[in-house]
Amino acid sequence: MADPKGFLNHGREVAKSRPVEERVKDWNEVYVPGSLLPIISKQASRCMDCGIPFCHNGCPLGNLIPEWNDYAYREDWAAASERLHATNNFPEFTGRLCPAPCESACVLGINQPPVTIKNVEVSIIDKAWETGDVAPQIPERLSGKTVAVIGSGPAGLAAAQQLTRAGHTVAVYERADRIGGLLRYGIPEFKMEKRHINRRIEQMRAEGTRFRTGIEIGRDLKATDLKKRYDAVVLAVGATTARDLSVPGRELKGIYQAMEYLPLANKVQEGDFVAPPISAEGKHVVVIGGGDTGADCVGTAHRQGAASVTQLEIMPRPNDERHPVNQPWPTFPMLYKVTSAHEEGGERVYSVSTTHFEGDEDGNVQWLHLTEVEFIDGRLTPKPGTERKIPAQLVTLAMGFTGTDRENGLVEQFGLELDERGNIARDADFQTNVPGVFVAGDAGRGQSLIVWAIAEGRSAARGVDRHLTGASELPAPIRPTDRALMV
Repeated sequence: MADPKGFLNHGREVAKSRPVEERVKDWNEVYVPGSLLPIISKQASRCMDCGIPFCHNGCPLGNLIPEWNDYAYREDWAAASERLHATNNFPEFTGRLCPAPCESACVLGINQPPVTIKNVEVSIIDKAWETGDVAPQIPERLSGKTVAVIGSGPAGLAAAQQLTRAGHTVAVYERADRIGGLLRYGIPEFKMEKRHINRRIEQMRAEGTRFRTGIEIGRDLKATDLKKRYDAVVLAVGATTARDLSVPGRELKGIYQAMEYLPLANKVQEGDFVAPPISAEGKHVVVIGGGDTGADCVGTAHRQGAASVTQLEIMPRPNDERHPVNQPWPTFPMLYKVTSAHEEGGERVYSVSTTHFEGDEDGNVQWLHLTEVEFIDGRLTPKPGTERKIPAQLVTLAMGFTGTDRENGLVEQFGLELDERGNIARDADFQTNVPGVFVAGDAGRGQSLIVWAIAEGRSAARGVDRHLTGASELPAPIRPTDRALMV
């Protein structure tokens, strides 16, 4: 145990953020560089080294959290990095983007603020890159088997890296012009700078993974032709069909899906545009959807110089603290969350529903009409007399996703079966109804968290390895049917 009295002697401290007036003028990560390292040893010492560490249950990867907390406390960064990578291919991604269900399950969190597990994680991996402790792991021998991974988000990259290290020849196909999936074009730069993706891609290239960008399977290359080329295929294509809003005025100009808006801002940072084709500059912006994607739209609009930003959510405002009956420890509670984007300004409105949009004579959206809603007999019902309108010259829809893309023909060309939720069905080995074709990530699970995507990629890789060789020593942290610990 690092420090038997650590949790008694030290309070919770998290990473310091740069001042709002400074960070909204650039696209760098919001945290003060280097602010974690001076405090992280004390923070790691707060880990109680529990006899039954429930943080393991909160994390689908089964991260060895007490072990690398101990090493971080002792500042043995090489050992901490080894323990961290034992279960997680990309801790620099999860350390920045994961909402940390492990912290919700921390035993200390029963009656105190939990250990800053996420901050310890990102400190370890950033130090490992700095000291050269992250190196390519080149397989000792090749199996002679080939695998195609379709999709380069966290699930696809995790599966590809595991299979490459197992000795298979792996090619990753990505329909976008750069590798990374939603990590690249869905996550704003201020949440994770893309240099973190780039150096992982270089590590994977050095290990032997091959990358093919600008190729959409189903359109540019028939799924049946791809299957003939490879001994196995992993589908990690995500759940990219966005939920739409069918109300009068939806056809007006200036209303976009979040994933039409956010990637363009990222492309500016990549140098593809001088200015984004869709910009919030000088406009009254309304974001429909109260989740993380909506918050990403809020932060992006601030940096583009929006005149105002309003975020709408149809559900009631969440509680500030965990409800002891409805959301007991160690479940992952749905709490009121103030992200870095919300710290930067704007208004958040709960329990409202959009009724219609109003435009000008040129067909541009100008107003959003809404009404307050309440639960009656278990259904959200409009409250009479609460209708009003708010200015809206740019509207982004961030209401989640309903399933994998069906328009490109991939599902039909492979002949894949879907489950009752519209996800690609799979068996206990993550294999679809088509022999040799596997599925990992949101395409099989539905919209989920990055930590679940990486766990899915690792588990699917084991299924592929067993299919190709008859046995596998690769880890499988989760089953396809596993779900987050919730009430």
